[in-house]
Amino acid sequence: MKAKNDLFTLEDALILAGDPPTAAQMAAYMRDQFEFLGIKTPKRRQLCREIFAKAATTGEISWEFVTFCWQKPQREFQYIACDYLVKMKKYLTLADLSKLQELVETKSWWDTVDTLVKLFTELYLRYPTEMTQVLLSWSVAGNFWCRRIALEAQLLLKERTDPELLAKVIQNNLGSTEFFINKAIGWALRDYSKTAPDWVKDFITTHQASLNPLSIREGSKYLK
Repeated sequence: MKAKNDLFTLEDALILAGDPPTAAQMAAYMRDQFEFLGIKTPKRRQLCREIFAKAATTGEISWEFVTFCWQKPQREFQYIACDYLVKMKKYLTLADLSKLQELVETKSWWDTVDTLVKLFTELYLRYPTEMTQVLLSWSVAGNFWCRRIALEAQLLLKERTDPELLAKVIQNNLGSTEFFINKAIGWALRDYSKTAPDWVKDFITTHQASLNPLSIREGSKYLK
């Protein structure tokens, strides 16, 4: 991938496509934590289609591309980096974990973290033994976005979910007062309830005194 040429072309295209009124709306939705160009997801992905198609033929991840996007002030660039990594996730290895952790811990909010979690799911499926230990470690990390990754990493895995791992990462976060952690616990339980409703029902009953009401409400959504 011709990182610099493609990136500068992409940057110019994004700036031209920006819309100030939309940017103000997007910034307000994200509590004015980030600057926006004002490009909605469908348009952004249309602008990136060609560069992503080229990237898919290279067989390797350009971390120069990712770093460039992550350093830009406008939030759309971080979204592009996330989309790019999801597109290229089959090329990830355990050696990339430190780079991924840096992304999780930098310019952190649910919008990027909940996309980056897909990369950890991919690594978990390919390296279950190693990633189980990583996720257990992250479930007690000082950075709560890392803990959110640990809680969400098995979303949508259905029968491939490891209930023992799921139980441990949730138990490691019981008693948390952090909204994004308690919401993630609820999502993890709700998602797994579609596959193992009795397991989730028993887990909620057993830990009801320690589970946040938000986690119980979200986790019980599909339980009869």
